[in-house]
Amino acid sequence: MKSAIPVGGSKVYMIHMLSHRFSVAPMMDWTDRHCRVFHRHLTRRGLLYTEMLTTGAIIHGDRVRLLGFDAVEHPVALQLGGSDPRELAAAARIGEDFGYDEINLNVGCPSDRVKDGRFGACLMAEPELVARCVDAMKRVVAVPVTVKCRIGIDDQDPEVALDALARAVVAAGSDALIVHARKAWLNGLSPKENRDIPPLDYDRVYRLKRAMPDVPVIINGGVRSIDEAKAHLTHVDGVMLGRAAYQEPWRLLAVDHEIFGGPAPHATMQDALEAMMPYIEEQLARGTRLHAITRHFVGAFHAVPGARAFRRHLAEQGVKPGAGLDVLREAITCVGARAPAEAA
Repeated sequence: MKSAIPVGGSKVYMIHMLSHRFSVAPMMDWTDRHCRVFHRHLTRRGLLYTEMLTTGAIIHGDRVRLLGFDAVEHPVALQLGGSDPRELAAAARIGEDFGYDEINLNVGCPSDRVKDGRFGACLMAEPELVARCVDAMKRVVAVPVTVKCRIGIDDQDPEVALDALARAVVAAGSDALIVHARKAWLNGLSPKENRDIPPLDYDRVYRLKRAMPDVPVIINGGVRSIDEAKAHLTHVDGVMLGRAAYQEPWRLLAVDHEIFGGPAPHATMQDALEAMMPYIEEQLARGTRLHAITRHFVGAFHAVPGARAFRRHLAEQGVKPGAGLDVLREAITCVGARAPAEAA
């Protein structure tokens, strides 16, 4: 669903009705436009996020290549990386003009690149700056502006750090707070290690929600299944699924029924992949290589006879120059019975 909201003069933005009850996390090198189209064929209701894009890339780069997306992806949010309020405002306005349904500020990524650029998780140490960034974006866009953060960094006390960040950005107008329930250790751990080694502290996020009952709080980090997501929803407003959604996308077939109480877009993964065919054909005609799309299908089948043969066929044949839809069709024939969506 979507509704038109006039914004200044005669300009009209089409704002899609958002729900943060379930979303797929922004993941670098993973949640590109092809991945998001695939995920949309698995869940109509889940909110999708782009990979993080820096303000510099958006302002000075190839915007069509970076920001272009298919209309089927709605609702879809743009995640920004940056720390200059004016640049973030400019990038947010550009994102809204491209049609994104939400602008999200990354205050959680722990990579060396974001630390050197003064954005991402290091901003947990500067809540007032983050608040100024949110305020600057809120002043120029009509779509929701949200913040994704950690519970703290390095030697910070999560009880103090998360409260300070949350209260500052909410006062500045943030429409929701997405919390990865781990610290980020900027000194001593790699970005990959930061996804697993710092212990999860879901209770800290639950306490934040109790302290700020009127603020939408979404939990992220280590959620492995739809059943776990449903358990979190008894404490918070929404759940963001990350690696489990990407590595085992079959789980998303259960989202619309289990989380939203509606029907799945497709009964089986085979049906979803077949529904992807027109999009893939269009992309191939534009010069996109098949592997750029099918690399996101590797985990499509779980405990299904022929899943390994499916993966192998895509890996070996999908990378070849000129590979077309026949490769995907052949891979699908490797898989067993057309079982209904698996329980999560």
